Amino acid sequence: MREKLKGLRKSVWFRRLLPLITIFTAALLHILTALIVGIKSDFPFAFYYLIGVFAAAWIGGPIQGVVACVLTMVGLPFAVDRSFHMAKVDLVRLTIFIGVSLLVSAVAEAQRRIQKKLRQANEELDRRVAERTGELAKTVTLLRSEVDERTRTESALRSSEQRVDMTLDAAGIGRWDLDLLTGAIARSEGHDRIFGYDAMLPEWTTDTFLRHIHTDDRAASREFLRKAIEGGEFKDYDVRIIRADGEMRWIWLHGKVLLDAGGKPVSMLGSVHDITSRKLAEERLKIQLQRLNLLDHITRGIGERQDLRSIFQVVIRSLEDNLPIDFGCICLCDAAGAFLHVTCVGVHGEELSREIAMTEYSTFPVDESGLSRCVQGQLLYEPDIAKMDSPFSQRLARGGVGSMVAAPLLVANEIFGLVIAARKPTHGFSSNDCEFLRQLSEHVALATHQARIREALQKAYDDLHKSQQTVLQQERLRALGQMASGIAHDINNAVSPVTLYTESLLETEPNLSPRARGYLETIHRAIDDVAQTVSRMREFYRQQEPQLVLSPVDVGTLGRQVLDLTAPHWSDLAQRRGATIRAVAELVPDLPAVMGIESEIREALTNLVLNAVDAMPNGGELTIRTRLATALDGAPRVHVEVSDTGVGMDEDTRRRCLEPFFTTKGERGTGLGLAMVYGTAQRHNAQVEIDSAPGVGTTTRLVFPVPEATESMIEPEVRAPAVRSLRILVIDDDPLLIRSLCDTLEIDGHDVVTADGGNAGIERFRKEILTGDTPFSLVITDLGMPYTDGRKVATAVKAMSPTTPVILLTGWGQRLIEEGDAPANVDRVLSKPPRLRDLRAALTYCIEQRTAILAGHEPVTVGE
Repeated sequence: MREKLKGLRKSVWFRRLLPLITIFTAALLHILTALIVGIKSDFPFAFYYLIGVFAAAWIGGPIQGVVACVLTMVGLPFAVDRSFHMAKVDLVRLTIFIGVSLLVSAVAEAQRRIQKKLRQANEELDRRVAERTGELAKTVTLLRSEVDERTRTESALRSSEQRVDMTLDAAGIGRWDLDLLTGAIARSEGHDRIFGYDAMLPEWTTDTFLRHIHTDDRAASREFLRKAIEGGEFKDYDVRIIRADGEMRWIWLHGKVLLDAGGKPVSMLGSVHDITSRKLAEERLKIQLQRLNLLDHITRGIGERQDLRSIFQVVIRSLEDNLPIDFGCICLCDAAGAFLHVTCVGVHGEELSREIAMTEYSTFPVDESGLSRCVQGQLLYEPDIAKMDSPFSQRLARGGVGSMVAAPLLVANEIFGLVIAARKPTHGFSSNDCEFLRQLSEHVALATHQARIREALQKAYDDLHKSQQTVLQQERLRALGQMASGIAHDINNAVSPVTLYTESLLETEPNLSPRARGYLETIHRAIDDVAQTVSRMREFYRQQEPQLVLSPVDVGTLGRQVLDLTAPHWSDLAQRRGATIRAVAELVPDLPAVMGIESEIREALTNLVLNAVDAMPNGGELTIRTRLATALDGAPRVHVEVSDTGVGMDEDTRRRCLEPFFTTKGERGTGLGLAMVYGTAQRHNAQVEIDSAPGVGTTTRLVFPVPEATESMIEPEVRAPAVRSLRILVIDDDPLLIRSLCDTLEIDGHDVVTADGGNAGIERFRKEILTGDTPFSLVITDLGMPYTDGRKVATAVKAMSPTTPVILLTGWGQRLIEEGDAPANVDRVLSKPPRLRDLRAALTYCIEQRTAILAGHEPVTVGE
């Protein structure tokens, strides 16, 4: 309706007709009132016109107000007296009416402007209110949806929490929430059940939690919580608790520290798990691993032992230290299985073993021991020994033993012993302990069986080793002799001139002074020893050869000579090192002579003395001792001993010291000294005995047999006479040897022609044949020469003159003679260095053979 009025007011025609309408309405009311009331005055009726003017001015505006005023001033008189005339118009009243209408129109216009502004403001306010209301409606809708969603979420969370609690409770897990500000702990029913409560406690705080912690872990748990709160980090934690019923359990705490916006810890969320079963399983596994490690340790320990006693000691001591036990022993059964012999008792149980009369080497019958089932192969466990009726068990009970396990030692279905372990408390062994002892007995039985097999094999090996030792020794010495034969050739060539010149001087120079003759004799004896040594370098491994020329040897005299010859070594050289060695000669006079080669025995004793001096770097006592002893067969034996107080030898070194090239002197030793001593003893049918111990010293003993008839074996040396003057061709590639041999032969009156090498010798012999000069009576040639050796020389000489004797002079002469390997076309073989008597005997033999051939007689056989 209001909107219609506003539209009507804005209409142009309505605004134009408004004064007429209002004044007409006022006039109509005026006439009607006058007719009804009968009042003639216009004053009461002016009120109607005034309202019409005001209405026209208020609604239409100032023009419509003025028009309404004019119409009022004109129409009022007309209404009063029904006449119209301008004189009657009251200008003052008209002016007042116009002023009032203008004022009313102004007020109306101002009112309309105010109302317009108010309408605009109300419209803007309504618009804003509508917009805000829409926004609020949307917000309310969103909030309502969020509230609904949160309600559903909370419902789901409560449902999920209930399900989680049910699941955690079923799994033995409790939930907890610790408020760090108050110390109060909100938790689930499962949490309290873990701590031993059937219903939830009304209050649970940190102090409540700590009161349930095991006293040994309480301080550590308080420190753990403090560090977790301060550091803002919660780590997994295992701890022991004491439940409400007094039972100890293991729990596992798992949680997270929650922080506020400022990074300050405000609460802890987590769970508590009952891990007692896991801890018990871990403990059982740990014990099992310890048992396996102990079993492995014992197995490795007994595997490193080779005798039964050591194996048993390792087993018992390991059980005492690691199982542990109060008493342990190992008993072995006799052959009939009727008695048990205590073989090994633990160290810790020695006192108890004496109390119960089960010391080592004691014996008790199986029937009276109550161990018959164990002897039959069963593991025996007695948790309470006092309840057993056997005398054996009563004896153990009186000694304080409460429980016992006996495990059989079984190999190949044969029981040969028992392992007995005992503890003082009753029921002292668990099932794991019994199983461990059963497994251990199997390992001990196997190790014992292997040890017995090893002992049998060791005995068989020792027997085999003894039987092979001699063969092995001979093979090594033979290899050494073959290697040394080449060296012997060069040495023989080198010492040959010395031998020839020394013998020639001693024989042909009667005016030598005693001192010079003594020097020459010493040189001759030394050269002879060198020659014998070189010969033995390849021969000392051999048994005594039939052609060896043995002579009676006084070992007492040899002992004194050896001390004199080695005096610089054990006296001067030792003092130079700061050591003092005292030499002692304990030589029994008038000992029977032994048959042998003096130079070889002297050299053997010299080697023993030098070894003794080397064994005493800090000084000591050197003793050469001779004595007469009787062998087991009653035959007399001469002992020659060389003793020292040096470092000595262990058993392994003593067994190997006679091997060639074995030495304990490092770079200073060759390993041939004792090997040559052994070779000398073998050739003289003697024995070598060595007594030694580390730090005590060494005694090396040569045991010689005493011959029954010494004189019958003596071959006196006879000087061979020189033959008549001969023309001799000497062929060799060594100028020094040629010179010495030429000088020696010329002293005997022979005409000597020399040739350097085989080719030169053959050409010189051929030239003598072709020219018809005085022919050579014989030829002396070396064997080993470049291009043309002695064999070819002998063949060529015999081809040109079959009757000319050929003597082969070589460093390999002794080997060729002994092995019967003299080359063809050679009449005689001499070994270097040649002795003057052997050379003369060879010349005599060859000339006699040639003379017999030329006379048409059979050659005369002359002993070699």
